[in-house]
Parts: sequence; C-alpha cells; structure tokens
Amino acid sequence: MSELAQQLRLLEALLFAAPEPLSLEAVSGYFDETTDVEGLLRELSESYAGRGVNLVRLAGGWTFRTAPDLAPKLRLQQKITRKLSRAAVETLAVIAYHQPVTRAEIEQIRHEAEREARR
Repeated sequence: MSELAQQLRLLEALLFAAPEPLSLEAVSGYFDETTDVEGLLRELSESYAGRGVNLVRLAGGWTFRTAPDLAPKLRLQQKITRKLSRAAVETLAVIAYHQPVTRAEIEQIRHEAEREARR
C-alpha cells in the first residue's frame, strides 16, 4: 500500500472516530510535519463527494455528515404511546357502546354514571 493511501486511511479513521469536528491542527498532530494535511483533506473530501456521507468543513473543523439530498429519507418516525386519562377511557367506552352519540349525550351518560357511583 502506498504512503498516500495509508495517510488517507489514517485520516479517514480519525474523522470517522471523532465525536466532533476536528480542526486542521488536531488532525496535523497525527502526521509528520512534511505531510500536506490540507491536500489529504481535499482529496478525501473529493473521494466522498456524491456518496451517502460527505466530508465537510463544519464549526472550524472537518467531519463526516450525511449527504444533504438524503435528509428527507432519513427522518425518523417514532411511535409515541401515551396512557389515556380515565375521562378519555370513559368517553371512548360510551362512544363504543352508544354510537352514534353526540357530545351532550356523552356528558349526560358520564354524569349519570358518576351519580350512580356516589350512591
């Protein structure tokens, strides 16, 4: 493997493993002073252009980000389950048993059930 390929591999691994964007100075610390780190960053950025992830300059450093055109397809949809209140469960029970039913009828039935429960 050539020296250039080895340097690109190291740079790729550094950026991939970093939890935040790496500055040019931080990246340069992993290479000897004769290495053209800016050139390596450009070359790696070009090799990732058009792929699912891109190497971009962000917040004064370099990091991998998903391609902007894929963002709509990567939106997460999470189901959120919530417990219904007692009143909501009672209302749904009335609707299920007496449908079709109006709001006024629901309130009357619930009011009568409360009165019976107090006896």
